[in-house]
Amino acid sequence: MPIAELRLNRHTPDATVRALDDLLDLYTRVYNVPPYIGDPFFSVDAFRDRLLGATQLNGFECLTAHSGETVVGLIHGVTLPAERTWWTSLGDQRPEAMITAAKAEGVAWLRELMVRPDYGNQGIGRRLHDEWIAERRQRWTALTCIPDNEPAHGAYRRWGYEIIGQIKHADDSPVYDAMVLPATGSPASEEVPPRQRP
Repeated sequence: MPIAELRLNRHTPDATVRALDDLLDLYTRVYNVPPYIGDPFFSVDAFRDRLLGATQLNGFECLTAHSGETVVGLIHGVTLPAERTWWTSLGDQRPEAMITAAKAEGVAWLRELMVRPDYGNQGIGRRLHDEWIAERRQRWTALTCIPDNEPAHGAYRRWGYEIIGQIKHADDSPVYDAMVLPATGSPASEEVPPRQRP
């Protein structure tokens, strides 16, 4: 659906909770398709629990994209805990500098980015991503993405993310690619300067 004007809203944890109904509606529209539909790991209730849990974590930030009164996109994330199981399971596949950065709360964990399918291919996801990244104080960004989750997986690769391994978030979760983005888009193994705030 063509979009005349896009508005981005930044939410505190409390504001995210207050907007929960709209965010659940967005999630339903995005994930109500195969292979996600019918999978308990991707149920609306599971997403609600994960989102509410995220609001309690260090460094939580949420941005929503709006067309008029309609929420058409969402991104949220936190500061990556250095001992998060999926992260530590990657062992020495992780860039050494990134391991050090995580111990100093220097890695942002992008937990969710979604755009309503009828608003796709208009740059909304990229705008949400870039705005969220620009406001983070961390020098690195990490995320996990199902390999066949297109177009998201391909977009992350085009935006400079590198795959460093594969993980599972839980016994009942699918396999995810663990992906990292250095601040400058240079190879993840290289040292890069801290991300600057605008």
